[in-house]
Amino acid sequence: MLQHRLLAIFTLLLLGSQTEPVRGMNTAPTAPDAELAREPSWSLPSRDELRRRTGDWLDSFDGDPAAMASARDGWDAEPAAGVEPLDAVVEVIRRVDPRAATLEAAATDSLADSAWLDGSDIGSFERDALRLWLGRELVRRERFDEALPLLAGLDVATSVDPATLLFHRGACQHWLLQTEAAIESLDRLLERAGEIPVRYERVARLLRADIGKLEDDSLDHIARRMRDITRRLDLGRAGPATRKVQDGVVESLDRLIEQLEDQQQGSEGESSAGAGGSGGQGGEAKPMDDSRLAGGQGKGEVKARDIGSTDGWGNLPPHAREAALQQIGREFPPHYREAIELYFKRLAAGTEER
Repeated sequence: MLQHRLLAIFTLLLLGSQTEPVRGMNTAPTAPDAELAREPSWSLPSRDELRRRTGDWLDSFDGDPAAMASARDGWDAEPAAGVEPLDAVVEVIRRVDPRAATLEAAATDSLADSAWLDGSDIGSFERDALRLWLGRELVRRERFDEALPLLAGLDVATSVDPATLLFHRGACQHWLLQTEAAIESLDRLLERAGEIPVRYERVARLLRADIGKLEDDSLDHIARRMRDITRRLDLGRAGPATRKVQDGVVESLDRLIEQLEDQQQGSEGESSAGAGGSGGQGGEAKPMDDSRLAGGQGKGEVKARDIGSTDGWGNLPPHAREAALQQIGREFPPHYREAIELYFKRLAAGTEER
């Protein structure tokens, strides 16, 4: 199915994200689509701008002097090939703030290890960069429902890597079937289609085309929600959020079944009406249902037949009478046979009226 292929492509590209060059070094940009050829609502920060912002943060951070000097030297050097802006900034933060190392555990285990990001002793530059990094790592581990709250609260205008933010936010919204939000995020990302990493552009176009044609409560929509339930259970998330998704799937299935039953009843009604009409026009006659009253237009009279007046009418030959009695004995209670034998005896004696 299309969504399975999209997931495979999406996962492979995310796992191979370190092969993309630093922003600003992409070559052979592609022209944006006509529907996206409008003035972009966001911009990609240049290397110089990121250097200035990171330097300002280092100046304001109260850390170990040796660690601070090492961080500056590493940041001022030319970045290694394939290192993304987000990873370069986070590496600087890790050198001067040991707490950043705890985010590895948060990405693989519990978000409780990242609670310090909400503290008042951390600046907005560091907090937003680390939240974006953590959100990206959660997406790579298919923890979409945990990644989205982190990514949704970040500002594209001030992000150190807005393309990464928009792509992973849109990916979460696509998986969680937040159609309108996903379309908005992916469309914004594609405003810079010729400047963002190629992997982001190509996958974003696939996700955008896929979510745009998804209908609520369709079989495809229900199947994706069931797949999301499986993902949550595989991650050990069997709490209220998962049960809410399960309840929604059951309700959607009930509505779908009810719609199918209504359609079937309507088709049966049309078929019955068509059968009645064709019989009145000389078409092929069909047996009447036992549960319906016949709408015949005859007088209800039975054609009289001459059965004669010869004496002895209704008498059966002995062998036929015995065969009838045996059949009656097999198919009816014993007192039926006794009553019929008595009737035959009276007939033979002439005391029973025929």
